[in-house]
Amino acid sequence: MSDPFSWTLLAGLVAGLLALDLLVVNRNAHRPTSREALLWVAVWITAALAFGAFVWLTRGAATAGEYAAGYLIEYSLSMDNVFVFALLFGALVVPPAQQHRLLFWGVLGAIVFRAVFILGGTALLDSVHAVIYVFGALLVLTGFRLARAGDHPVDPAHSRVLGLLRRLVPMTPDYREGSFFVRSGGRWLATPLFAALVLIESSDIMFAIDSVPAVLAITTDPFIVLSSNAFAILGLRSLYFVLADLIPRFRYLKVGLGLLLVLAGGKMLASDLVHLPIWLTLAAISIILAGSIAVSMWLTRGDSSTSGDRAGATG
Repeated sequence: MSDPFSWTLLAGLVAGLLALDLLVVNRNAHRPTSREALLWVAVWITAALAFGAFVWLTRGAATAGEYAAGYLIEYSLSMDNVFVFALLFGALVVPPAQQHRLLFWGVLGAIVFRAVFILGGTALLDSVHAVIYVFGALLVLTGFRLARAGDHPVDPAHSRVLGLLRRLVPMTPDYREGSFFVRSGGRWLATPLFAALVLIESSDIMFAIDSVPAVLAITTDPFIVLSSNAFAILGLRSLYFVLADLIPRFRYLKVGLGLLLVLAGGKMLASDLVHLPIWLTLAAISIILAGSIAVSMWLTRGDSSTSGDRAGATG
């Protein structure tokens, strides 16, 4: 466990960056331009690197390497979230000006859910070591399924969560200027924006089931796992607005993400027999991620089906 100062610093940085984003930079609802989104991607990556330098200075190079590997895995898997967000925004016709605000609350919820999963997962591994094999098998199975899924997304508009929500919660047929709830006819009604938020949070929970064990395959230090997850998730909104137009080009990225999960699962399953140096783990993650992106971009070059198709990214 890290010292109280490190935990306080992490909490203060995350809260401060979220407040800066919501209350200052994006005070007025709007869809960020590509240039603005790229700038914020650079800001979030710089913040993550700076925190990694703090880990290096206070806990050494090996722990900093674990932080970097955890961050890289979580950031890579976040790209799969981007695909889901694009489908969701298109299916629910979310207004472009409200997408960033919606993602802000989705990211906040994702950090909370990750914290619960991480603290619970590390406690479980500390008390019952055999659970590591369950996590490892789950990651390998999920990785193969993700790699085989390829280009067959699920339509969020027909999800069971959305169907149940519409049956249980009275809802307006249209969006109401960015409100999650409005008062109409003497009663409170939810808006489709609230439905979109519920779908984002439910997808975050499902992604956490995969991504948290993947980082636990690198380290079981809750501070390193949580900090690497938090900084990766903080950059998710900007990453969405950068990649939204390129989503059709990343046709084979899911294969790479599936391989990352298989790698993490295999590392867990063999943890009692083989201990890979952190530099080798980092190299494998980087090669798989860069390779899957390069192959996707190369094989879809000049493909007319990938141009002009924004997968609903603009709502």
